[in-house]
Amino acid sequence: MVAAVGNAVQAYNAALKRMGAPGIESRDNAGPGFSDVLKEVAKEAVNTAREAEKQSLAATEGKADLNQVVNAVTAAEVTVQTVTAVRDRVISAYQEILRMPI
Repeated sequence: MVAAVGNAVQAYNAALKRMGAPGIESRDNAGPGFSDVLKEVAKEAVNTAREAEKQSLAATEGKADLNQVVNAVTAAEVTVQTVTAVRDRVISAYQEILRMPI
């Protein structure tokens, strides 16, 4: 199946090049996929939350500047809001796909 798709892409690219148009690139050259991007964003969100926790703990021990704590907690809050918004959009898109007629 994969070979058939690869052959189809090659044939399509060859036809486009004969017409003088740019071809399409294969998946190997396309860059990171959607799941890879989501994994990276999730890692960054977790790291932001961890940093806010560290700053909060340091503040309770009296070892952190209040501005640093506020900045870290605000960054964590914005991150959570962003992750929630992305999650809601992904769920909405999935529901739209399910409602499409076959």
